[in-house]
Amino acid sequence: MLNLESWIALSLVPEVGPVTFKKLLSLYGDPASVFKAPLGELSAIEGVGEKKAKNIKDFSGWKAVEKHVQQLNQCNARVMTFRDADYPSMLRQTEDAPVLLYVKGSIQEEDKFAIAIVGSRKLSPYGKLVTERLSSELSRSGFTIVSGMARGIDTVAHTNSITSGGRTIAVLGSGIDRAYPPENRGLMERITASGYVVSEFPCGTEPNKENFPRRNRLISGLSMGVVVVEAAEGSGALITAGSALEQNREVFAVPGNITSPTSAGTNELIKKGAKLIQKSDDIIEELAPMLRGFVKAKEKLKVEITEEEKNLCDILSGEPVHIDTLSRELSLSPATALATLLSLEIKGIVRQADGKRFYLVR
Repeated sequence: MLNLESWIALSLVPEVGPVTFKKLLSLYGDPASVFKAPLGELSAIEGVGEKKAKNIKDFSGWKAVEKHVQQLNQCNARVMTFRDADYPSMLRQTEDAPVLLYVKGSIQEEDKFAIAIVGSRKLSPYGKLVTERLSSELSRSGFTIVSGMARGIDTVAHTNSITSGGRTIAVLGSGIDRAYPPENRGLMERITASGYVVSEFPCGTEPNKENFPRRNRLISGLSMGVVVVEAAEGSGALITAGSALEQNREVFAVPGNITSPTSAGTNELIKKGAKLIQKSDDIIEELAPMLRGFVKAKEKLKVEITEEEKNLCDILSGEPVHIDTLSRELSLSPATALATLLSLEIKGIVRQADGKRFYLVR
């Protein structure tokens, strides 16, 4: 426990970031030895200097460290160090990968095949539909979906990966014990059971604005590529895309309506060279050299449907259609059409979009 506390303590020392921390580890072997090193010796290290060395020697937050450990135990989370065997392999490759991660849930080797899906908190019906499709299709193909658990696109991506039977990772801009936004506390628990929630911030850290750019580089760092569905100019999703480029990750963008503010960022990404995507196969094709047969076959289970259900399927497509239109075309009462559509939804053939509109998913 003392060794764990020294890891947490060194991570809390002002101005000791991942690069400095790793340099000190390479020289002293472990954080406890760093704290024992003489001030003059630390000051002489290139990249450390007198100020950082003094911060290390003057560190007095051991009670706070003890509290962090207690909070981790209370919320059933753990601290993972950069040296742990199950530290996420994709993230380990990045230059400023955190030395410590706070994790709730299980990390699996297959999570290295991950795709990040990010976008606007104020999503449009189009953005919601596209996110549902991409996250569901990618999950069924075996990819882990990474996002930031924010309102809007992030929430839809996490939710649909879970309902599709896939794994998902949520990267927080707060402590692992702080669900943000608060209404996603239930989603956070579902993510923990279908993947993991991770943060580089210690327990008790509030979701302050300055945390999210740092959070965004982890979203891209955990992924093979980043898909931006909807993003206004200057949005956090574009910061994630920028981090992806710096980390040599692929950047994908969904084209949007040229009159929509939430499509301005994605359309600009495409102009600058991001891969334009319309379906999950576009992503898989671009990543094919790195996948080496990983992608799972898309199994379509045989589902028995009634004649009435078949008639509805025949006039449905991937574009959402309002129930009134379906009722008129098939001469069905709205109640009968709705009951039939709900049956198809339960069978996984049809999905409902906003405003009582339905579309085929298989």
